[in-house]
Amino acid sequence: MNAATWVCLVGAFAGATPVSAADKTPITLNFDSQPTGQPPQGFEFGRTGGGALGKWVVKAEPDAPSAPNVLAQLSTDDTDYRFPVAFAGPQLQNLRLSVKCKPVSGRVDQGCGLVFRLKDPDNYYIARANALEDNVRLYHVVKGKRIQFAGWNGQVKSGVWHELAIDAEGDHFQVFFNGTRVIDAHDKTFSEAGKFGVWTKADSVIYFDDLTATPK
Repeated sequence: MNAATWVCLVGAFAGATPVSAADKTPITLNFDSQPTGQPPQGFEFGRTGGGALGKWVVKAEPDAPSAPNVLAQLSTDDTDYRFPVAFAGPQLQNLRLSVKCKPVSGRVDQGCGLVFRLKDPDNYYIARANALEDNVRLYHVVKGKRIQFAGWNGQVKSGVWHELAIDAEGDHFQVFFNGTRVIDAHDKTFSEAGKFGVWTKADSVIYFDDLTATPK
């Protein structure tokens, strides 16, 4: 991504206006043009639950799916009900959202997730994969309370890059893990457009790359 493209994307993220239904241009962030050791430009940060805020930085990583940089969540606060989120705009209702993520470490948890239709850090949808539990789950979070409404059990490896994706259209949600659809569910909790981003839990150290949002 060149500097001019990145400046345009940061400008788009700053707005709170939902994207036009006619604009289907994918928004892809691979963090490669950003300075390392600093929070990613164009993002906001928050936390559901207790404990410390997340530590979100751009980091050089040799095995990044699109080298050289990734987005890393490095805080190891082990508060169990603690969900750091990094999110951006524009606001989208129906979308295909995907990310490459690698669970690096975590004793309490190794969860990497995608948030969408996010109003604020206490109200959003989350699709997440967990390398300690070997499962993928779909939740809505309302006023800070996380409630599962769909799930899949299957191998999620630590120390390995995975692809997690969500198709959201109306109240219909399909979750894909490494290219395979693993969840097909409906829910009406959040029907309006919201921001999107990435998520971790407790002491999870997670690397993210190639965050892509495509309006539908």
